Amino acid sequence: MFFNSIDFAIFLPIVFVLYWFVTNRNLKLQNVLLVVSSYVFYGWWDWRFLSLILFSTAVDYCVGRALANQEVVLKRRALLWTSILVNIGFLGFFKYYNFFLDNFVSAFSFFGTTINVNSLNIILPVGISFYTFQTLSYTIDVYKRKLNPTRDFIAFSAFVSFFPQLVAGPIERATNLLPQFYKSRTFEYNKAVDGLRQILWGMFKKVVIADNCAKYANYIFNNSDDLNGSTLVLGAVFFTFQIYGDFSGYSDIAIGVSRLFGFDLKQNFAFPYFSRDMSEFWRRWHMSLSTWFRDYLYIPLGGSRGQLKTTIRNVFVIFTVSGFWHGANWTFIVWGVLNALYFLPILLTKNNRNHLNTIAEGRYLPSLKEFGLMLITFGLTVFAWIFFRAENIHHAFSYISTIFSSSLFNAPYFKDGTLAIPTIILIVFFLCVEWFGRENKYAIEQMFTKSKWKSWCFYYLIVILIFVFAGSKQEFIYFQF
Repeated sequence: MFFNSIDFAIFLPIVFVLYWFVTNRNLKLQNVLLVVSSYVFYGWWDWRFLSLILFSTAVDYCVGRALANQEVVLKRRALLWTSILVNIGFLGFFKYYNFFLDNFVSAFSFFGTTINVNSLNIILPVGISFYTFQTLSYTIDVYKRKLNPTRDFIAFSAFVSFFPQLVAGPIERATNLLPQFYKSRTFEYNKAVDGLRQILWGMFKKVVIADNCAKYANYIFNNSDDLNGSTLVLGAVFFTFQIYGDFSGYSDIAIGVSRLFGFDLKQNFAFPYFSRDMSEFWRRWHMSLSTWFRDYLYIPLGGSRGQLKTTIRNVFVIFTVSGFWHGANWTFIVWGVLNALYFLPILLTKNNRNHLNTIAEGRYLPSLKEFGLMLITFGLTVFAWIFFRAENIHHAFSYISTIFSSSLFNAPYFKDGTLAIPTIILIVFFLCVEWFGRENKYAIEQMFTKSKWKSWCFYYLIVILIFVFAGSKQEFIYFQF
């Protein structure tokens, strides 16, 4: 079930009414309703994969309970690895089986040996990369004694399957979200209004910015052999705003919907395209995944505390794994390695903590230096996204070689290119709103809140833009991850 579908427009009010007007006096019933609703939400796509969520939930619940009563170090480690192997095993099979098989065959073919094996027609379960990491955080935190294991299976099931963020995050930590299922929840009007406001902005990002950019990005990438360098640059820029509008839009909707039910999720994006270096970018982009890898992979490996070669190794490990997390394609691995190359000099020169505040904080405009740093960082990000979007490595290098050819200095041109002008204007409008709201958790959080008539005029403008300029319906990009 997609957030931008009629199905969800019917589903959400029904669950909301049942939650606040039927089960509101019984916390256990509210949690049961959330579990049932979440399973309906996920099963709408393919009910067969509900068994995966249920099995993963049961395994980690039992492991958590067993860890509570176990003091022997070796047995505790065995329990932890049971959870890791089950969750990563499912993820590895469904997401990477054919990738490893194909590369295994290719490796032998390179040395002149032919192996005949059949790939499996495996359907990738939507959101498996997200909910496996979410439930793993619970087991690891219980193992490290940062969290007491739960005895409430319903609350834990609701934590794992919570429908607003089930299929594309944010990846919530058990330490933040799970305790919220233990507490009685009362309807808060201001929180609900804030949630609706964030849903509105997320929907604008998705159906106006992302879906319109997708039309042109897809055309340019799919026909890159026939287009000039400047047009390919435009295609990369369109994809840059497509993936940001799509993914951060989903996060905004997920956070907003959660607030309707009395839950607070962590911020997942903090205006990353206004970053002044790549270190700041990764503190602001997909924050729930970046911090997950930092806390559960980078720091356990030693972080930047050891020798120089260890620090370099750890940086490349975390970015390579982050790239591979996104999909079974060498393009994602190259994208991760490229971002490691961006990040490493900043870390080694100890400049990775230089920009902890918001750019031009308290000012309308950035300084020339800030503007220059922002443009450089944005350009590096756009270049890296080419690998992320390309069909394969050959396509990526072909795309880049055309950009750096003499055709770069020709005017951009492609079929129906003039129809892209409204999309470019919408992107400019979008950037302006994001810029003036960059010090908030989401762009329109405080927009005109001191003037009711101005705020309502602005909300109606966004609604009108959604209805007038909504692009052709596109699946959320991160559903495939």
